[in-house]
Amino acid sequence: MLTGPHVEVDRKDVVATLTLTRPERANSLDVETARALRRAALGLARDESVRVIVLAGVEGFFCTGADLKYVHAGGAASELAYLAPATAGADRGHGVVMKEIVEYLHSTIAEIVRAPKPVVAAVDGVAAAGGFGLAMACDLVVASERARFEWAYARTGLCGAEGLTFLLPRLVGLRRAVELTTLGSRLDARAAVALGLVTAVHPAASFAAEVERLCGQLQTLPRSWAVTKGLLHQAAGMDQLDRHLDQELEHLVRVADGEEFAEGLARFVSARAPSVREP
Repeated sequence: MLTGPHVEVDRKDVVATLTLTRPERANSLDVETARALRRAALGLARDESVRVIVLAGVEGFFCTGADLKYVHAGGAASELAYLAPATAGADRGHGVVMKEIVEYLHSTIAEIVRAPKPVVAAVDGVAAAGGFGLAMACDLVVASERARFEWAYARTGLCGAEGLTFLLPRLVGLRRAVELTTLGSRLDARAAVALGLVTAVHPAASFAAEVERLCGQLQTLPRSWAVTKGLLHQAAGMDQLDRHLDQELEHLVRVADGEEFAEGLARFVSARAPSVREP
């Protein structure tokens, strides 16, 4: 029942794996996929018979956040029908479509953080922008040797969202967080481990087996581990996440309605590199 468009849920005893299956768009999210992801994550987080959740992607991608080609095209009229007429008209920017996608993704991230069970990101490929944030919200992150992690927002003139401006300073410290968001480097799996973003790295050939082995350990945790998770989050200030997600979304929508993002989005869709690197 939790399976939806481009989202598959596989259940093995008490372990549930939620997999994004949209490789033709690098496992990016249009509104329909973002909604299905949120529905599946919420269902698994609240299902007491599920003891461990795994988030994964297919064919060399984890998730690359919002589908920017979908955003550039103005979204789907049927998805925006509940809004006032002409809300997404030609005289507006792209904020309304970004908001529709990212609201669902933010809700998914909040459910992961609140889930009274371990949530594992199994990253076997690229995790960029919102996909990076989705992975970082998980309790444990295991990566294959072909995994890559990238901030990516600045490439199209966007500010950060999907929890990354909240999570990165807590995971790597302020100085490193500024470096990652400013220089925009793509991190390989080993570099991500060194920074403390990833729990472990495994060869691609044995990755699935290693994820299964880890889940075998996690499913034996007592249910009281949920209390431990809550206390750790309280100590790290994670109780402020929901408010921060609201602020990220507000700023993201404003920036997405601007000319800088429109230009960056056009470059992205046409695969043109910027002629001048902005300071």
